[in-house]
Amino acid sequence: MKLSEPVARLKRKARLLSRAEGIPLHAALDRIAVGEGFRSWGLLAARAPSAAGEIHAGLTPGDLVLLAARPGLGKTLMGLELAVEAVKAGQRAFFFTLEYTESDVLARLRAIGVDRRELGAAFAFDCSDAISASYIEDALATAPSGTLAVIDYLQLLDQSRDKPDLDSQVRALRSFAQRQGVILVFISQIDRRFAPSRNRFPALTDVRLPNALDLSLFSKACFLNGAGYSFRSLQ
Repeated sequence: MKLSEPVARLKRKARLLSRAEGIPLHAALDRIAVGEGFRSWGLLAARAPSAAGEIHAGLTPGDLVLLAARPGLGKTLMGLELAVEAVKAGQRAFFFTLEYTESDVLARLRAIGVDRRELGAAFAFDCSDAISASYIEDALATAPSGTLAVIDYLQLLDQSRDKPDLDSQVRALRSFAQRQGVILVFISQIDRRFAPSRNRFPALTDVRLPNALDLSLFSKACFLNGAGYSFRSLQ
């Protein structure tokens, strides 16, 4: 059953309802669940798609997605979860990382409850130091429309002097994604100055950019903060 809104928003509605009517939160949650066609919140939560499932459902071929959060808040895990969701949907998925080793990637798959062998040939990961826009284009040259690729992470793409600048690489990948119909998800760092005490989620202005990059190149953005996320279209 398709929910009218993401689970996080339904929880917020329940909290507001609890305050407005002075009822326990569990009663408010159950009332929201009934409105969605479930007998209780427990049943809704058990059958609702995961955060990664909700985000993946909002992606379309040709998207360039910014996936950003402060350190330690699950950017890499979410990237891998999106790749797993793509495989579940019958699509191919790739994980390009300039940050982790093969054993690191396998460990993080286990952390989200996934055995690499279960994904089969539909999932591939690459830990080469040579990863760049042209490298990714070559790897995805025959990938069918709807293929999802995660790049971990944005700020490392131009770390070597022999690679084009970051803006040029992202522009090239944007054109490629639109031509090929693939979905590219860029994991990104957030500036240390971001203060979660003032804002629940980061914004585009909080993305750490040691080198120039036009963020309007991205079609969608997902910002993580603890168990919650903010996902929206940028165009």
